[in-house]
Amino acid sequence: MAPKKRPRMSKKAADAGKADDGGKVSAAEASVGGKRKATGKSKESVKADDPPEHSHWLMKSEPESRFENGIDVKFGIEDLKTMLDQTSCWDGVRNFQARNFMRQMKKGQLAFFYHSNCKEPGIAGLMKIVKEAYVDHTQFDKKDVHFDASSKPDNPKWSMVDVQYQRMMKRFIPLSELKKYHLQHRAQGGPLKDMALFTRARLSVQPLTTGKSGSARCVCLVSFMFPFNTSRCCSSLQRSLSLW
Repeated sequence: MAPKKRPRMSKKAADAGKADDGGKVSAAEASVGGKRKATGKSKESVKADDPPEHSHWLMKSEPESRFENGIDVKFGIEDLKTMLDQTSCWDGVRNFQARNFMRQMKKGQLAFFYHSNCKEPGIAGLMKIVKEAYVDHTQFDKKDVHFDASSKPDNPKWSMVDVQYQRMMKRFIPLSELKKYHLQHRAQGGPLKDMALFTRARLSVQPLTTGKSGSARCVCLVSFMFPFNTSRCCSSLQRSLSLW
């Protein structure tokens, strides 16, 4: 009998495997979730040192069939489109930094749907965060490929968000094209020089923009694809998406 297919996405391979471009993962990238050392700073100083607030995201999932323990972990953007209300939980993230990024997500924020671990990886479409982080139930399911015996119901390790399909990109944006611009910008300076897709390639959930005091400073992919004045870029982003 054919293996049972599960209509949920798997990011485990993206979290723990090689980068899409074949690059190696550094020890620094593999080490996440460490504690912050006490510095004895004032509350104001500690607040200033808090992680930046991100407002746009890139999230990876696998659009081609791959079986783990008899379960097909395939979940591409076309699968998201077939779900009820074109909405699904984004479960299976088992990397602490990627999990922490999901915990920062706010309802209504936008994310690029990135096809990973496939023949042609790249950005396929756009989705919206419709439910903020809550407990990922798959960590407690012994039959699930993302079961984590070390996680307990009274102190769960892993979280997920709900996402809703918005639209396809007007053209698929392949990793090879993004990498070309990244290398150019790294050599000459530009918004893609520090793009997490290449600097933190193993992460299946990655930030694209940072915000401060209500106004956002666009970096990486968003500022490159929607090239407005940086002080206006994020306020113009929704209108700019029609270009792609």
